[in-house]
Amino acid sequence: MPPGRKHPARRAIGVFDLIVVIKGSLYLGEEDRHYEVSAGHALILRPDAEHYPTRACEEDTEYYWAHFHTLGGWSVAEDMLAPARMSDSAEPVPVAEQFAPRLFVKRIPQFAKAVKLNVLENKLQQLSQMSINDHIHGVRWKQQLLFQEVIDLLSASVEAGSPTPALACAEKAASYLRHHYREDITAQSLGESINFHPVYIARCMKREFGCSPFDYLLRFRIQQAKLLLLQTDLSVSRIAEEVGFNQSAYFATCFARFEGLSPRQYRQRFSLN
Repeated sequence: MPPGRKHPARRAIGVFDLIVVIKGSLYLGEEDRHYEVSAGHALILRPDAEHYPTRACEEDTEYYWAHFHTLGGWSVAEDMLAPARMSDSAEPVPVAEQFAPRLFVKRIPQFAKAVKLNVLENKLQQLSQMSINDHIHGVRWKQQLLFQEVIDLLSASVEAGSPTPALACAEKAASYLRHHYREDITAQSLGESINFHPVYIARCMKREFGCSPFDYLLRFRIQQAKLLLLQTDLSVSRIAEEVGFNQSAYFATCFARFEGLSPRQYRQRFSLN
């Protein structure tokens, strides 16, 4: 873009703009925020907002400009250092999503100096070259893989720090529960196993996963039971035992509470017999 030119103004176009400046500067605004995007910086413009130039380029400016969108939801975090709520919660998973790809949280700064700019520029250049042949399905696949690497580089500045103590505790507790879900686990045994006080573990898991350790364990057991109901011919009582329930009646009660139907009804819903 030569001196005197401006980036176009747009309103709620429905996709994100990713702008990475390699040389010179772009001057952009989004709603009431103004940005001077100089060489080595990246800016993401929201799909639901108005963006516009605040002034023209003052020198020859080179930049990469791409549009993208997310399959899952997105939100703006006021504090980029605050922990994101983990998607692996105790909420019931609909039957249709039982085998669907699981979404995850990826945090990227809206405006920041790019980490490893040379690597980022190289990947953006490859993406640009691929666009000539993006009518070919195989090329689209490679584009997607490459773009994920771009997002990874953009998120590096946010994810470079160590996890918070609360996040580390919650993840450690969740990992233990997942590995030992077939066993009889108590708050005391969980605390002793990962060297955290049970009350602190409960507080951390509530913050990160939105549920208590017991609810997390129960939800995970039910998920494993659903897989066994669909993938095996084991009896309901045997499945209850396999996933850590001492009594099949209690298993059936918990299953119905989460899924709205009994284990047998769940299996029959998908059975050809």
